[in-house]
Amino acid sequence: MLKKLLEEIIVLIAGKSAEPIASLLDGKKYVNEFIIAKKLNLTINQTRNILYKISDHGLVSFMRKKDKRKGWYTYFWKIEIMKCLEFLKMNLTKKMDQIYHQIKSRETKEFYVCERCHIEFNEENALIYNFACPECGNILSRKDNTSIIREYNKELDKLKKELGLVDEELKKEKEKLEKSRVREAKKEDKIKKEVRKKAADERKKTREKEAKKIKKEDVKVSKKKVSKKKEIKNTHKVLSKANLKKKR
Repeated sequence: MLKKLLEEIIVLIAGKSAEPIASLLDGKKYVNEFIIAKKLNLTINQTRNILYKISDHGLVSFMRKKDKRKGWYTYFWKIEIMKCLEFLKMNLTKKMDQIYHQIKSRETKEFYVCERCHIEFNEENALIYNFACPECGNILSRKDNTSIIREYNKELDKLKKELGLVDEELKKEKEKLEKSRVREAKKEDKIKKEVRKKAADERKKTREKEAKKIKKEDVKVSKKKVSKKKEIKNTHKVLSKANLKKKR
């Protein structure tokens, strides 16, 4: 159904000949314009003209890449599904408003017709021509609007049905978009957690490294103290021995 609706939008904007482009444009990734042109059996300029028409309504987006060897730009296109459906919804709503206006007009106003020329006049124009056809002079007949109103209501029901389908597709696309946002948010949270964990691990390693360094320094100081004590002790022994010798 989505494909059918997208084709309808493309036809509305760029004509029947552009209809196949709806199935060639992807809503998730960008498509090379040369591939589009080849599949449409059109020149690149004809293809771009169609895409530019659609782009004027904001229904497609593009990115470009420069060929490093040749120096020119190649365009890659993507259809904006949400915008397309919103565009179609607006168009259908506009048509429905026009039909509502026509129905109201037929229900509240008088219309006249020339049975011979099949020309219709509203009451104001019929009065101007004294209820005679300006083409053939035939007396105008009051027109029964029942069948016209019935046809308008049929068209209105058809448009309401199509609008319902558009709303369903819009709901699906919004749900997809929301799921995508949730996935991206989870992915971003995961990355943040990994970054925080990595930073915490780095801080832990730094603290451990500093602690080892301090411990080594403490050991060195302790060894120096022990060595100093031994040295003092030995000095005392030497002095004691020297004193003993003197006394003897």
